[in-house]
Amino acid sequence: MKKLLIGALAVVLLVVVVLAAAPFFIPVDVYKQQIVERTRDATGRELTIGGELGLSLLPRFELRAEDVAFANAPGASEADMATLKELVLRLQILPLLALDVKVDSFVLVEPVIHLEIDKKGRPNWQFDGAPGGEAEAQTETGKAEDTDGKGAGLAELSLGDVRLENGLVTYRDARSGQAMEVSAINMTVSLPDLASPFAAKGSLVWNGEQVTLTAEGDNPRRLMAGEATPVELAVESKTVDLSFAGRITLAEAVSLDGKAGLDVPSIRDLAAWTGNPIEAAGTGLGPLKIAGQVKVAGPKISFSGAEIALDEMKATGDITVDTGRARPRVTGRLDLDLLDLNPYLPPPAEGKADKKGEKAAPAKGAPGDWSDEPIDLSGLKAADVDFGLTVGGIRVQDVKVGRSALAVSLKGGLLVADLEELNLYDGKGKGKITVDGRGKVPAVRNAFTMEGISAEPLLTDAAKFDRLAGTGQFEISVSTQGKSERAMVEALNGKGAVKFVDGAIKGVNLAAMVRNVKSAFVPGGAGDTQKTDFAELSGTFRIENGILRNDDLKLLNPLIRLAGAGTSDLPKRRVDYRVEPKVVGSLKGQGAEDEAKGLMVPVTVKGPWHDLKYRPDLAGLVGGVAKDPAKALEGAKETLKGLTKPPEEGGETAVPDPKKALKKLFGN
Repeated sequence: MKKLLIGALAVVLLVVVVLAAAPFFIPVDVYKQQIVERTRDATGRELTIGGELGLSLLPRFELRAEDVAFANAPGASEADMATLKELVLRLQILPLLALDVKVDSFVLVEPVIHLEIDKKGRPNWQFDGAPGGEAEAQTETGKAEDTDGKGAGLAELSLGDVRLENGLVTYRDARSGQAMEVSAINMTVSLPDLASPFAAKGSLVWNGEQVTLTAEGDNPRRLMAGEATPVELAVESKTVDLSFAGRITLAEAVSLDGKAGLDVPSIRDLAAWTGNPIEAAGTGLGPLKIAGQVKVAGPKISFSGAEIALDEMKATGDITVDTGRARPRVTGRLDLDLLDLNPYLPPPAEGKADKKGEKAAPAKGAPGDWSDEPIDLSGLKAADVDFGLTVGGIRVQDVKVGRSALAVSLKGGLLVADLEELNLYDGKGKGKITVDGRGKVPAVRNAFTMEGISAEPLLTDAAKFDRLAGTGQFEISVSTQGKSERAMVEALNGKGAVKFVDGAIKGVNLAAMVRNVKSAFVPGGAGDTQKTDFAELSGTFRIENGILRNDDLKLLNPLIRLAGAGTSDLPKRRVDYRVEPKVVGSLKGQGAEDEAKGLMVPVTVKGPWHDLKYRPDLAGLVGGVAKDPAKALEGAKETLKGLTKPPEEGGETAVPDPKKALKKLFGN
């Protein structure tokens, strides 16, 4: 036994001596050449080791190589696909006998990797190889054979000094011209063993900004075995911060479940940094913060309990995205405190260009013109959506909408929004909005019914029209198409009906015309003191190619009945309208039958929306009198009867002479 032990010890010592001495007896050029040949056989490309190549086996395996270069594909822009200033690998020998890999040191110094796709779409990381190589190791299914179906596993893995220093990766696509470079790549990894927590930390520079990467996890053995393992990940930079803390499973389909966060100081800055600057007008798309519970299971991603803050808006909700379709499908709900669209709209035009190309100053007090900015709805084709949205309020330019709820459906570029609840200027309603982005020309269809709306603030905010007050009811159905806001207004078609009760027309006092025509119309701000109260103002309208026409306007006033007809040129924001107020001998208001007799005093309403002019149509009145003077005088007589108080109330004892009354009506 003693001799056996001595013999075994001698054999061990001999093996140790051979392993230690082998690198000294085997010329460096021999195994350098073998490495080069094996690389050529596997990839079809040349590997060059221009500097020192050192190899030792005891007391540990150590490989050191300097100035390594790996050739690029033929026709590539760079001669070498990868270069390496220095590589150092040190492994403990004895643990390898038990399939334990203990890495004392693994350092890559200044690795440079050039990734490229040529004009034919062939990437340079696809290798030709050589006959008898990887191709023959494939099974009939095209996958490499695995003797036990799971692959050879490691009993243990320990990483000591593992570093990547000052790396560089470039990417070029000759088909699109896209190019990208990631520089100053530095990374360190800490892994005492497979049962202990691991950590990795590094940084890189992309598009001139430094990005810091960190990763921490528990029990790498369980992670490698496809079991759910706690992991924390973080990406930090000047323009975006990403974080995740939860459990990750590395199975056939990667899955994760945990808390995630996104913090973007400015969406516009982030887009510019990634090479996709946002050209859209407006001041919006600033800070964005998202936090919630994220779950990924294959192609499905869900985000629950989400808290979202965009610019000054805040929202909560749940979102699910299925990317395993031809187009991603998004479902969920979102509760938003205030949807303020103004920061995302282009500013109103300040004036039209003159003949010299210079912008002319807008008319004093005039609102902005319709925008000629192109409307791009191609983004509606990016995904399919089935979504519920509630908002505490909506702002579009000066228009303010109260609490609203809608269901949004988007499929193939067709967006349908059902307004289930709409609170607007003290009223309420419902409607449907359809936006069609499937074709080259965007199209829109709207249908709304509303009641109890306060007309004056709505029209003031929507159209800078402050001449009408009252409580309104609306029914409207319109459609249009166009590549800009102006084009859509010019192509607008539809119909509707309006009814206002208990209101007033500001700027004109039609009843005052009974006593003095001149006092009924006053210029400038003095018009604010003049108004015509009414019990009801109603009518229907139709729109053809942006021209709104009304032929059945009706106004009921205790002293006046009013009929009207005319047009509003929506593209030009102008009105051309004519009303015929009939002065009647009645103090009855809403619901009263129109008197057969009375004086007709036509009134024209013309001008831009922001500066309407009211004028008495005296020519029309004279024409009516000329046609039937007797009837006109009799009408004046009946009118004055109704307006004159009886003697017991301090009124006149007799009806004035009709001729004198008519003269007085025109202001003498």
